[in-house]
Amino acid sequence: MSRTPSAWLQRFAPHPPGTALDVACGSGRNLSWLAAAGWQVTGVDRDAVATAPLQSLAKIVVADIENAPWPLPSMAFDLVVVCNYLWRPLFDTIKSAVKPGGWLIWETFADGQQTIGRPSRPDFLLQRGELLRVCGDWRIVAYEDLFEDTVNPRFVQRVAAIRPPVP
Repeated sequence: MSRTPSAWLQRFAPHPPGTALDVACGSGRNLSWLAAAGWQVTGVDRDAVATAPLQSLAKIVVADIENAPWPLPSMAFDLVVVCNYLWRPLFDTIKSAVKPGGWLIWETFADGQQTIGRPSRPDFLLQRGELLRVCGDWRIVAYEDLFEDTVNPRFVQRVAAIRPPVP
């Protein structure tokens, strides 16, 4: 796995830095970049071993977000980042973690990936236009649904969206 932060995140992370949540942060490639850029970061992941080295950079919440209650029920962030993670039952929960006027930057594998490698289960692959539908009532700043023919080829879908402010 690359230690390089997501280029999509680097391109669309808003300025100035504020509070950020990295969902399924793993070993922290995006979390580390956000912290270095001045964000107050919270990372959530079920792997305590992978997240242990991140304790000095961010608030780390070790939780199984697929099989237990959402561990941050009353918290909202200026930026929520989700990379290489998909659990559809959390769509609304993750969107609710974005403050009004805040950003959601989501990037993960899409349908077609099963033809070239993992993940290959439909549960872990976005369907065509799915992130657009999920964020349909938000301001879509950028969206991609494509095949990247790079060193690590993959089918990917990405969105950068802003939650509407409260009227």
